Amino acid sequence: MDYNILLDLTADLGYELAMAGAETFRVEESISKIMEAYGIQAEVFAIPNCLIVSIETAEGKPMTRMRRIGYHGNDLDAVEAFSGLSRAICNRKPTPEDGKKWLALVRSQRRHYSLPMYLLGDFLGAGGFALFFGGNWIDSICAGICGILVGLVNKFMDRLKANQFFSTIAASFIMALLAYAMGAMGLAENPDAVTIGALMILVPGLLFTNAMRDIIYGDTNSGVNRVVQVFLVAVALALGTAVAWSSATLLWGSPTPAASIDHGFLIECLACLIGCIGFTLLFNIHGPGGLLCALGGVLTWGVYTLALELTGSELAGYFWGAVFASAYSEIMARIRKCPAISYLVVSIFPLIPGAGVYFTMTHAVQGDMALFASQGMFTAAIAGLMAVGILLVSTSVRLYNTWKLQRKK
Repeated sequence: MDYNILLDLTADLGYELAMAGAETFRVEESISKIMEAYGIQAEVFAIPNCLIVSIETAEGKPMTRMRRIGYHGNDLDAVEAFSGLSRAICNRKPTPEDGKKWLALVRSQRRHYSLPMYLLGDFLGAGGFALFFGGNWIDSICAGICGILVGLVNKFMDRLKANQFFSTIAASFIMALLAYAMGAMGLAENPDAVTIGALMILVPGLLFTNAMRDIIYGDTNSGVNRVVQVFLVAVALALGTAVAWSSATLLWGSPTPAASIDHGFLIECLACLIGCIGFTLLFNIHGPGGLLCALGGVLTWGVYTLALELTGSELAGYFWGAVFASAYSEIMARIRKCPAISYLVVSIFPLIPGAGVYFTMTHAVQGDMALFASQGMFTAAIAGLMAVGILLVSTSVRLYNTWKLQRKK
Protein backbone atom coordinates (compact mmCIF):
# COMPACT_ATOMS: atom_id res chain seq x y z
CA MET A 1 0.00 0.00 0.00
CA ASP A 2 1.39 3.36 -1.06
CA TYR A 3 0.11 5.57 1.73
CA ASN A 4 1.33 8.76 0.07
CA ILE A 5 -0.72 8.17 -3.06
CA LEU A 6 -3.78 7.12 -1.05
CA LEU A 7 -3.52 10.28 1.07
CA ASP A 8 -3.18 12.41 -2.05
CA LEU A 9 -6.19 10.67 -3.61
CA THR A 10 -8.50 11.25 -0.64
CA ALA A 11 -7.30 14.80 0.03
CA ASP A 12 -7.73 15.75 -3.64
CA LEU A 13 -11.19 14.19 -3.79
CA GLY A 14 -12.26 16.02 -0.62
CA TYR A 15 -10.84 19.27 -2.02
CA GLU A 16 -12.84 18.88 -5.24
CA LEU A 17 -16.04 18.23 -3.29
CA ALA A 18 -15.49 21.26 -1.07
CA MET A 19 -14.68 23.55 -4.00
CA ALA A 20 -17.85 22.43 -5.80
CA GLY A 21 -19.98 23.46 -2.81
CA ALA A 22 -20.51 20.17 -0.93
CA GLU A 23 -21.51 20.12 2.72
CA THR A 24 -18.74 19.64 5.32
CA PHE A 25 -20.09 16.27 6.46
CA ARG A 26 -20.05 14.98 2.87
CA VAL A 27 -16.39 15.97 2.47
CA GLU A 28 -15.39 14.29 5.75
CA GLU A 29 -17.50 11.16 5.27
CA SER A 30 -16.32 10.59 1.70
CA ILE A 31 -12.68 10.59 2.83
CA SER A 32 -13.32 8.48 5.95
CA LYS A 33 -15.27 5.82 4.05
CA ILE A 34 -12.58 5.48 1.38
CA MET A 35 -9.96 5.02 4.07
CA GLU A 36 -12.13 2.45 5.86
CA ALA A 37 -12.54 0.54 2.60
CA TYR A 38 -8.75 0.11 2.58
CA GLY A 39 -8.70 -0.86 6.25
CA ILE A 40 -7.26 2.44 7.50
CA GLN A 41 -8.60 4.62 10.29
CA ALA A 42 -8.33 8.28 9.29
CA GLU A 43 -8.79 11.52 11.17
CA VAL A 44 -10.48 14.05 8.91
CA PHE A 45 -11.11 17.68 9.77
CA ALA A 46 -12.80 20.05 7.33
CA ILE A 47 -14.00 23.61 7.61
CA PRO A 48 -15.07 25.86 4.73
CA ASN A 49 -11.51 27.02 3.98
CA CYS A 50 -9.32 24.11 5.06
CA LEU A 51 -9.12 20.30 4.85
CA ILE A 52 -6.78 18.10 6.91
CA VAL A 53 -6.44 14.31 6.58
CA SER A 54 -4.22 12.29 8.96
CA ILE A 55 -3.52 8.55 9.12
CA GLU A 56 -1.10 6.19 10.82
CA THR A 57 0.66 3.57 8.71
CA ALA A 58 1.01 -0.09 9.68
CA GLU A 59 4.51 0.77 10.94
CA GLY A 60 3.10 3.45 13.25
CA LYS A 61 4.29 6.39 11.15
CA PRO A 62 1.89 9.38 11.18
CA MET A 63 1.14 11.04 7.84
CA THR A 64 -0.90 14.16 7.09
CA ARG A 65 -2.19 16.06 4.08
CA MET A 66 -3.67 19.55 4.12
CA ARG A 67 -5.50 21.43 1.38
CA ARG A 68 -6.36 25.14 1.42
CA ILE A 69 -9.89 25.63 0.11
CA GLY A 70 -10.62 28.86 -1.69
CA TYR A 71 -13.90 30.47 -2.78
CA HIS A 72 -16.65 27.85 -3.02
CA GLY A 73 -18.51 27.40 -6.25
CA ASN A 74 -22.10 26.37 -6.97
CA ASP A 75 -21.26 23.34 -9.13
CA LEU A 76 -23.79 20.75 -7.97
CA ASP A 77 -23.12 18.53 -10.99
CA ALA A 78 -19.53 18.20 -9.76
CA VAL A 79 -20.76 17.37 -6.24
CA GLU A 80 -22.80 14.53 -7.73
CA ALA A 81 -19.91 13.31 -9.91
CA PHE A 82 -17.30 13.27 -7.13
CA SER A 83 -19.76 11.72 -4.65
CA GLY A 84 -20.37 8.97 -7.19
CA LEU A 85 -16.62 8.48 -7.56
CA SER A 86 -16.30 8.14 -3.78
CA ARG A 87 -18.92 5.37 -3.74
CA ALA A 88 -17.26 3.62 -6.68
CA ILE A 89 -13.87 3.61 -4.94
CA CYS A 90 -15.40 2.24 -1.74
CA ASN A 91 -17.22 -0.55 -3.62
CA ARG A 92 -14.43 -1.60 -6.03
CA LYS A 93 -11.32 -0.71 -4.01
CA PRO A 94 -8.91 0.00 -6.89
CA THR A 95 -5.21 0.50 -6.23
CA PRO A 96 -4.45 4.06 -5.10
CA GLU A 97 -2.71 4.63 -8.44
CA ASP A 98 -5.85 3.59 -10.35
CA GLY A 99 -7.96 5.68 -7.99
CA LYS A 100 -5.91 8.73 -8.98
CA LYS A 101 -6.57 7.92 -12.64
CA TRP A 102 -10.30 7.68 -11.94
CA LEU A 103 -10.19 11.06 -10.22
CA ALA A 104 -8.36 12.61 -13.17
CA LEU A 105 -10.95 11.10 -15.54
CA VAL A 106 -13.88 12.53 -13.56
CA ARG A 107 -12.14 15.93 -13.51
CA SER A 108 -11.69 15.85 -17.28
CA GLN A 109 -15.33 14.84 -17.88
CA ARG A 110 -16.89 17.59 -15.76
CA ARG A 111 -19.74 19.34 -17.53
CA HIS A 112 -20.17 23.11 -17.60
CA TYR A 113 -22.78 25.27 -19.22
CA SER A 114 -21.52 27.80 -21.75
CA LEU A 115 -21.61 31.52 -20.99
CA PRO A 116 -24.82 32.04 -23.04
CA MET A 117 -26.53 29.25 -21.07
CA TYR A 118 -25.28 30.75 -17.81
CA LEU A 119 -26.71 34.14 -18.79
CA LEU A 120 -29.95 32.44 -19.81
CA GLY A 121 -30.09 31.08 -16.26
CA ASP A 122 -29.66 34.63 -14.95
CA PHE A 123 -32.45 35.85 -17.23
CA LEU A 124 -34.90 33.08 -16.30
CA GLY A 125 -34.07 33.20 -12.58
CA ALA A 126 -34.53 36.97 -12.30
CA GLY A 127 -37.47 37.18 -14.70
CA GLY A 128 -39.36 34.28 -13.17
CA PHE A 129 -39.07 35.59 -9.62
CA ALA A 130 -39.92 39.17 -10.63
CA LEU A 131 -43.23 37.82 -11.92
CA PHE A 132 -43.50 35.63 -8.82
CA PHE A 133 -43.12 38.66 -6.52
CA GLY A 134 -45.91 40.67 -8.14
CA GLY A 135 -44.47 42.24 -11.27
CA ASN A 136 -46.12 42.08 -14.70
CA TRP A 137 -44.67 40.41 -17.79
CA ILE A 138 -42.83 43.59 -18.85
CA ASP A 139 -41.33 43.84 -15.36
CA SER A 140 -40.28 40.21 -15.75
CA ILE A 141 -38.37 40.97 -18.96
CA CYS A 142 -36.75 44.03 -17.34
CA ALA A 143 -35.71 41.88 -14.39
CA GLY A 144 -34.27 39.32 -16.78
CA ILE A 145 -32.11 42.03 -18.36
CA CYS A 146 -30.97 43.11 -14.89
CA GLY A 147 -30.23 39.46 -14.12
CA ILE A 148 -27.98 39.20 -17.17
CA LEU A 149 -26.16 42.29 -15.92
CA VAL A 150 -25.68 40.60 -12.52
CA GLY A 151 -24.27 37.53 -14.27
CA LEU A 152 -21.80 39.61 -16.28
CA VAL A 153 -20.68 41.54 -13.19
CA ASN A 154 -20.20 38.29 -11.27
CA LYS A 155 -18.13 36.78 -14.08
CA PHE A 156 -16.01 39.93 -14.30
CA MET A 157 -15.46 40.00 -10.53
CA ASP A 158 -14.55 36.30 -10.53
CA ARG A 159 -11.93 37.01 -13.18
CA LEU A 160 -10.51 39.77 -10.97
CA LYS A 161 -10.66 37.37 -7.97
CA ALA A 162 -12.65 39.91 -5.95
CA ASN A 163 -13.98 38.76 -2.59
CA GLN A 164 -17.66 37.81 -2.39
CA PHE A 165 -18.64 40.73 -0.16
CA PHE A 166 -17.35 43.38 -2.59
CA SER A 167 -18.60 41.45 -5.61
CA THR A 168 -22.12 41.30 -4.14
CA ILE A 169 -22.15 45.02 -3.36
CA ALA A 170 -21.05 45.87 -6.90
CA ALA A 171 -23.56 43.54 -8.60
CA SER A 172 -26.50 44.61 -6.42
CA PHE A 173 -25.71 48.33 -6.85
CA ILE A 174 -25.40 48.22 -10.65
CA MET A 175 -28.45 45.97 -11.03
CA ALA A 176 -30.70 48.01 -8.71
CA LEU A 177 -29.64 51.30 -10.33
CA LEU A 178 -30.60 49.91 -13.74
CA ALA A 179 -33.96 48.71 -12.35
CA TYR A 180 -34.73 52.16 -10.92
CA ALA A 181 -33.65 53.77 -14.21
CA MET A 182 -36.10 51.51 -16.07
CA GLY A 183 -38.80 52.62 -13.66
CA ALA A 184 -37.94 56.31 -14.15
CA MET A 185 -38.09 55.88 -17.94
CA GLY A 186 -41.44 54.12 -17.75
CA LEU A 187 -40.13 50.80 -19.03
CA ALA A 188 -40.84 48.99 -15.76
CA GLU A 189 -44.11 49.56 -13.94
CA ASN A 190 -42.90 48.00 -10.68
CA PRO A 191 -39.14 48.62 -10.16
CA ASP A 192 -39.37 46.98 -6.73
CA ALA A 193 -40.41 43.65 -8.29
CA VAL A 194 -37.67 44.04 -10.93
CA THR A 195 -35.05 44.62 -8.23
CA ILE A 196 -36.26 41.76 -6.02
CA GLY A 197 -36.28 39.31 -8.94
CA ALA A 198 -32.71 40.15 -9.92
CA LEU A 199 -31.70 40.21 -6.25
CA MET A 200 -32.67 36.53 -5.91
CA ILE A 201 -29.66 35.61 -8.07
CA LEU A 202 -27.37 37.03 -5.40
CA VAL A 203 -29.15 35.43 -2.44
CA PRO A 204 -26.78 32.81 -0.92
CA GLY A 205 -29.20 29.89 -1.09
CA LEU A 206 -26.51 27.18 -1.21
CA LEU A 207 -24.63 28.75 1.70
CA PHE A 208 -27.81 28.86 3.76
CA THR A 209 -28.79 25.23 3.14
CA ASN A 210 -25.22 23.99 3.69
CA ALA A 211 -25.04 25.92 6.97
CA MET A 212 -28.20 24.21 8.21
CA ARG A 213 -27.04 20.75 7.15
CA ASP A 214 -23.59 21.28 8.70
CA ILE A 215 -25.19 22.18 12.01
CA ILE A 216 -27.45 19.11 11.78
CA TYR A 217 -24.49 16.78 11.39
CA GLY A 218 -22.57 18.31 14.28
CA ASP A 219 -20.15 20.41 12.23
CA THR A 220 -20.88 23.48 14.32
CA ASN A 221 -17.72 25.37 13.37
CA SER A 222 -18.47 25.04 9.68
CA GLY A 223 -22.15 25.80 10.18
CA VAL A 224 -21.48 28.98 12.13
CA ASN A 225 -18.83 29.99 9.58
CA ARG A 226 -21.35 29.65 6.78
CA VAL A 227 -24.06 31.47 8.75
CA VAL A 228 -21.66 34.41 9.16
CA GLN A 229 -21.03 34.34 5.40
CA VAL A 230 -24.78 34.38 4.76
CA PHE A 231 -25.15 37.38 7.07
CA LEU A 232 -22.31 39.24 5.34
CA VAL A 233 -23.81 38.60 1.91
CA ALA A 234 -27.19 39.87 3.17
CA VAL A 235 -25.46 43.02 4.47
CA ALA A 236 -23.74 43.44 1.09
CA LEU A 237 -27.09 43.13 -0.71
CA ALA A 238 -28.60 45.74 1.59
CA LEU A 239 -25.66 48.11 1.10
CA GLY A 240 -25.62 47.79 -2.67
CA THR A 241 -29.35 48.34 -3.11
CA ALA A 242 -29.39 51.14 -0.51
CA VAL A 243 -26.69 53.08 -2.36
CA ALA A 244 -28.55 52.47 -5.64
CA TRP A 245 -31.76 53.82 -4.07
CA SER A 246 -29.97 56.94 -2.84
CA SER A 247 -28.29 57.46 -6.24
CA ALA A 248 -31.60 57.00 -8.08
CA THR A 249 -33.26 59.53 -5.75
CA LEU A 250 -30.59 62.12 -6.59
CA LEU A 251 -30.81 61.43 -10.34
CA TRP A 252 -34.54 60.94 -10.96
CA GLY A 253 -36.31 61.49 -7.66
CA SER A 254 -37.46 58.83 -5.21
CA PRO A 255 -38.47 55.59 -7.00
CA THR A 256 -42.25 55.34 -6.99
CA PRO A 257 -43.48 52.11 -5.39
CA ALA A 258 -46.19 50.20 -7.24
CA ALA A 259 -48.73 47.74 -5.89
CA SER A 260 -47.82 44.10 -6.41
CA ILE A 261 -50.07 42.13 -8.74
CA ASP A 262 -51.89 39.13 -7.30
CA HIS A 263 -51.44 36.72 -10.22
CA GLY A 264 -53.26 33.75 -8.77
CA PHE A 265 -51.91 30.33 -7.93
CA LEU A 266 -51.36 28.97 -11.46
CA ILE A 267 -49.36 32.00 -12.67
CA GLU A 268 -47.34 31.92 -9.44
CA CYS A 269 -46.51 28.25 -10.10
CA LEU A 270 -45.51 29.04 -13.70
CA ALA A 271 -43.30 31.92 -12.53
CA CYS A 272 -41.81 29.68 -9.84
CA LEU A 273 -41.05 26.98 -12.43
CA ILE A 274 -39.35 29.48 -14.76
CA GLY A 275 -37.26 30.93 -11.93
CA CYS A 276 -36.23 27.52 -10.59
CA ILE A 277 -35.22 26.31 -14.06
CA GLY A 278 -32.98 29.37 -14.25
CA PHE A 279 -31.34 28.39 -10.97
CA THR A 280 -30.71 24.83 -12.15
CA LEU A 281 -28.57 26.40 -14.88
CA LEU A 282 -26.80 28.68 -12.41
CA PHE A 283 -26.07 25.74 -10.10
CA ASN A 284 -24.82 23.67 -13.06
CA ILE A 285 -27.41 20.89 -12.69
CA HIS A 286 -27.67 18.74 -15.82
CA GLY A 287 -30.10 16.20 -17.20
CA PRO A 288 -33.55 15.22 -15.88
CA GLY A 289 -32.42 16.05 -12.34
CA GLY A 290 -32.70 19.74 -13.22
CA LEU A 291 -36.40 19.44 -14.10
CA LEU A 292 -37.04 17.43 -10.93
CA CYS A 293 -35.34 20.16 -8.89
CA ALA A 294 -37.51 22.84 -10.52
CA LEU A 295 -40.61 20.69 -9.96
CA GLY A 296 -39.65 20.52 -6.29
CA GLY A 297 -39.77 24.32 -6.15
CA VAL A 298 -43.29 24.38 -7.60
CA LEU A 299 -44.50 21.66 -5.21
CA THR A 300 -42.90 23.48 -2.27
CA TRP A 301 -44.82 26.62 -3.17
CA GLY A 302 -47.98 24.53 -3.42
CA VAL A 303 -47.44 23.18 0.09
CA TYR A 304 -46.80 26.72 1.37
CA THR A 305 -50.05 27.94 -0.21
CA LEU A 306 -52.03 25.01 1.21
CA ALA A 307 -50.59 25.52 4.71
CA LEU A 308 -51.37 29.25 4.48
CA GLU A 309 -54.99 28.50 3.53
CA LEU A 310 -55.43 25.94 6.31
CA THR A 311 -53.72 27.86 9.12
CA GLY A 312 -54.03 31.49 8.06
CA SER A 313 -50.40 32.02 9.12
CA GLU A 314 -47.58 32.94 6.76
CA LEU A 315 -45.01 31.62 9.21
CA ALA A 316 -46.74 28.23 9.33
CA GLY A 317 -46.71 28.21 5.53
CA TYR A 318 -42.95 28.81 5.44
CA PHE A 319 -42.34 26.10 8.04
CA TRP A 320 -44.36 23.40 6.28
CA GLY A 321 -42.97 24.44 2.91
CA ALA A 322 -39.43 23.98 4.25
CA VAL A 323 -40.39 20.61 5.75
CA PHE A 324 -41.73 19.47 2.38
CA ALA A 325 -38.69 20.76 0.43
CA SER A 326 -36.34 18.92 2.79
CA ALA A 327 -38.39 15.69 2.64
CA TYR A 328 -38.63 15.92 -1.17
CA SER A 329 -34.85 16.32 -1.47
CA GLU A 330 -34.19 13.30 0.76
CA ILE A 331 -36.65 11.13 -1.18
CA MET A 332 -35.30 12.14 -4.59
CA ALA A 333 -31.72 11.62 -3.41
CA ARG A 334 -32.51 8.01 -2.56
CA ILE A 335 -34.49 7.36 -5.72
CA ARG A 336 -31.82 8.80 -8.01
CA LYS A 337 -28.74 7.89 -5.89
CA CYS A 338 -27.35 11.43 -5.78
CA PRO A 339 -26.79 14.11 -3.12
CA ALA A 340 -29.89 15.66 -1.58
CA ILE A 341 -28.37 19.16 -1.63
CA SER A 342 -29.11 19.59 -5.37
CA TYR A 343 -32.85 19.15 -4.82
CA LEU A 344 -32.99 21.06 -1.56
CA VAL A 345 -31.18 24.21 -2.68
CA VAL A 346 -33.48 24.71 -5.71
CA SER A 347 -36.72 23.52 -4.07
CA ILE A 348 -36.30 25.94 -1.15
CA PHE A 349 -35.80 29.03 -3.35
CA PRO A 350 -39.49 30.07 -3.60
CA LEU A 351 -39.49 30.42 0.21
CA ILE A 352 -36.30 32.48 0.51
CA PRO A 353 -37.38 35.93 1.75
CA GLY A 354 -35.73 38.03 -0.94
CA ALA A 355 -38.59 40.53 -0.77
CA GLY A 356 -38.21 40.72 3.01
CA VAL A 357 -34.52 41.60 2.75
CA TYR A 358 -35.26 44.23 0.09
CA PHE A 359 -38.11 45.96 1.94
CA THR A 360 -36.18 45.89 5.22
CA MET A 361 -33.44 47.81 3.43
CA THR A 362 -35.83 50.33 1.83
CA HIS A 363 -37.47 51.09 5.18
CA ALA A 364 -34.03 51.76 6.67
CA VAL A 365 -33.05 54.07 3.78
CA GLN A 366 -36.33 55.97 4.10
CA GLY A 367 -35.76 56.39 7.83
CA ASP A 368 -38.86 54.46 8.92
CA MET A 369 -37.31 52.60 11.84
CA ALA A 370 -40.58 51.09 13.06
CA LEU A 371 -41.26 49.38 9.73
CA PHE A 372 -37.56 48.52 9.44
CA ALA A 373 -37.65 46.70 12.80
CA SER A 374 -40.93 44.88 12.15
CA GLN A 375 -39.98 43.82 8.61
CA GLY A 376 -36.52 42.77 9.75
CA MET A 377 -37.92 40.68 12.61
CA PHE A 378 -40.46 39.04 10.32
CA THR A 379 -37.77 38.20 7.75
CA ALA A 380 -35.55 36.75 10.48
CA ALA A 381 -38.50 34.69 11.76
CA ILE A 382 -39.05 33.29 8.25
CA ALA A 383 -35.39 32.30 7.95
CA GLY A 384 -35.47 30.73 11.42
CA LEU A 385 -38.60 28.66 10.72
CA MET A 386 -37.17 27.49 7.39
CA ALA A 387 -34.03 26.39 9.22
CA VAL A 388 -36.12 24.51 11.81
CA GLY A 389 -38.08 22.76 9.03
CA ILE A 390 -34.88 21.65 7.29
CA LEU A 391 -33.32 20.58 10.60
CA LEU A 392 -36.38 18.55 11.60
CA VAL A 393 -36.47 16.43 8.45
CA SER A 394 -32.73 16.01 8.00
CA THR A 395 -32.23 15.08 11.67
CA SER A 396 -35.03 12.51 11.44
CA VAL A 397 -33.44 10.98 8.34
CA ARG A 398 -30.03 10.95 10.01
CA LEU A 399 -31.42 9.20 13.12
CA TYR A 400 -33.24 6.63 10.97
CA ASN A 401 -30.11 5.86 8.94
CA THR A 402 -28.07 5.44 12.14
CA TRP A 403 -30.71 3.13 13.64
CA LYS A 404 -30.85 1.05 10.44
CA LEU A 405 -27.04 0.73 10.37
CA GLN A 406 -26.91 -0.35 14.02
CA ARG A 407 -29.68 -2.90 13.42
CA LYS A 408 -27.70 -4.43 10.54
CA LYS A 409 -24.63 -4.76 12.75
